[in-house]
Amino acid sequence: MTEAQLTSEIRRKKTFLCIGLDTDLEKIPKFLRSSKDPLFAFNKAIIDATHDLCVAYKPNTAFYEAYGSAGWQALERTIAYLNESYPDHFTIADAKRGDIGNTSGRYARAFFEAMAFDSVTVAPYMGRDSVEPFLAFDNKFVILLALTSNAGAFDFQTLPTPEEALYLQVLRKTREYAHAERLMYVIGATKASFLKEVREIVPDQFLLIPGVGAQGGSLQDVCKYGLNSRVGLLVNSSRGIIYASNEADFAEAAREKAKALQQQMGRVLRDLKI
Repeated sequence: MTEAQLTSEIRRKKTFLCIGLDTDLEKIPKFLRSSKDPLFAFNKAIIDATHDLCVAYKPNTAFYEAYGSAGWQALERTIAYLNESYPDHFTIADAKRGDIGNTSGRYARAFFEAMAFDSVTVAPYMGRDSVEPFLAFDNKFVILLALTSNAGAFDFQTLPTPEEALYLQVLRKTREYAHAERLMYVIGATKASFLKEVREIVPDQFLLIPGVGAQGGSLQDVCKYGLNSRVGLLVNSSRGIIYASNEADFAEAAREKAKALQQQMGRVLRDLKI
């Protein structure tokens, strides 16, 4: 999927919602746990119930890797189902990879070629040669961790450098990378007040905003500081949607939570005429 296609889908559906598929066997409804592939069965039901209310899905790979080969197969089935049944959705492998040279290249091939994700989250700590191998793939995107939503983000990301905070240096430096037009950035919803400075450095890039919902981030603040003329946001909600119920009505409950966010986003886009 191209950026233009993603923007077109946002405008068509009047939403910039991304749903995180952080699927945990201990949290899904008990009746699903005895099925042959409970992780995929849960994901499929969530996707079928919410696909018209969002433009992106983001499986966090840790929730699949934790179950070994069976978990990885569930992840493969999930992305295959999305690509076959709902190809108009932007897909994010939330893997937070980050290594040098050939290793990054292999990670990129795993997510971009073997599983055909549209994007992957990458940690920038090891620098240019850990990021550029991911950027070498046409019509694929790197979503770089810049300022995350967790409390520990303040340990390093906001530390001052002689010029400015470290996360701002990350934004500024990575704009010099080869194929930097394929970069997107993670900015946590719980850090919405920082978005003004972020937009001064990366006015045009898409920002993935986790932390709305269970983590307490404010959609209103995110929109106030983060929207650009092309929308430029993917706001993620995971637990607040997919675990709205752990009973037989879990998919319907997830739909209602997703619909509430979609309607809020639709009002924002309407009011701002974006």
